[in-house]
Amino acid sequence: MVKVAIVNVVATASLNQEMDFEELRRFGEIFHDSDVYGGRVAYFKTKGMQGKVSIFSSGKMISVGTKSEEQAQKELQLAKRFLAEKGLIKEVVLEPKTQNIVATADFEQQVNLEELAQKTRVIYEPEQFPGAILRLQQPFKTSILVFASGKVVITGLKDSKQIETVVERIKELIIQ
Repeated sequence: MVKVAIVNVVATASLNQEMDFEELRRFGEIFHDSDVYGGRVAYFKTKGMQGKVSIFSSGKMISVGTKSEEQAQKELQLAKRFLAEKGLIKEVVLEPKTQNIVATADFEQQVNLEELAQKTRVIYEPEQFPGAILRLQQPFKTSILVFASGKVVITGLKDSKQIETVVERIKELIIQ
């Protein structure tokens, strides 16, 4: 039995309009300025949110830190609704897009990374990093970190429905 969990979903959307950060600063309890990106980003976070939404001066938004695609989309919509209710933006229809899903899997058995490196195309340099790096192009373009403990980190997926297929592919490679 493989234990799988989504640990982070990154989704994006656009407000299709510029943001006035001077106006956003009036709502300092929810928006937090950042010096990152030259001060052209604010972070939206309210009680009950799993993640946070970064809002750029260009009107682009990025949701990070949620555990599902649905939650990421809800948090983007929540930020948009807040901005619209406060009169900071004109009403817009968001078209959220999942950019990256990070999932973990635990195969609950030891993996011989030396052997894995010999039989597959992985990057394994134990002096540099304690895991093997596997890059799949098929069935989906993903990067996978495989650790000797049998724990795996999967990145680069665009849809949670892809996780099961990738886990099966990993299982073929690491289960002896």
